[in-house]
Amino acid sequence: MVMGAYGGDPAAYLKALGEAGDGPHDIARAALMLAALDHTRIPRSSYEAHLNAIAEAAGAAVRAGQPPLDAVTAVAQMMTGQFGYDGDRTHYDAAENADLMAVIDRRRGLPVALGILYIHAARAAGCVAEGLASPGHFLLRVIRDGHALLIDPFNSGAVLEPERLGGPLSVAAVQAEAVSDTDVLLRLQNNIRLRALQADDRPRAVEIARRMVLIAPRRADLWIELARHYESTSSLGAAKTAYESGLALAGEGTALHNEAALALHALKRRLN
Repeated sequence: MVMGAYGGDPAAYLKALGEAGDGPHDIARAALMLAALDHTRIPRSSYEAHLNAIAEAAGAAVRAGQPPLDAVTAVAQMMTGQFGYDGDRTHYDAAENADLMAVIDRRRGLPVALGILYIHAARAAGCVAEGLASPGHFLLRVIRDGHALLIDPFNSGAVLEPERLGGPLSVAAVQAEAVSDTDVLLRLQNNIRLRALQADDRPRAVEIARRMVLIAPRRADLWIELARHYESTSSLGAAKTAYESGLALAGEGTALHNEAALALHALKRRLN
């Protein structure tokens, strides 16, 4: 876990987080630091206080010896009732739904942004909480006294028991693998990156891709994606450096390595 020595500088905090590996991290604080990069003139103190308030309320909501379903439901009801969080169904694609500072201000957000706050709350209540590699709709798994439950943060924090679900959701939920905290943060950032691309805001896409590399510097695919974004903005020198970083991390002979090698070769021809 990244310590508070970097608390005053979001970029330094996130760099240290990336160097620390995939976690577990103080995931809500990390998401707050990512948002702070876009709000350099806004003090973070009220947002930090809000995260502390969630943690304190979560700890108070759960009693020792409480049945797992009751405990997890208490945390979810606290998030929706006391703090008023829910999914933004009216403006789902709005950029602020993936910006944790805006999510805290509005109490509305995307599933993954809300999920980060639920993970923060569940861990503060003494539960194991992890994001799931569920495509499309983000869910989280909360484990209490060995009993696993699912939370749908976008739909009023609905608590789901996998064995009682029906249809495709049951299969997806039961089979979904847990992902690291870094993966959850990357999913949050990728939502912003994709919206920038949809708006043809290439400089913004570059900036978000840089943040993704900052928090996951050992992932070859992110470096190669960053290189492509640099190329799209004619930042060819930066693209070359990013391709080289990706190649150094990609396994030689893999499809990713071969793809990046071809792209780098073509780029060098343009530079010569």
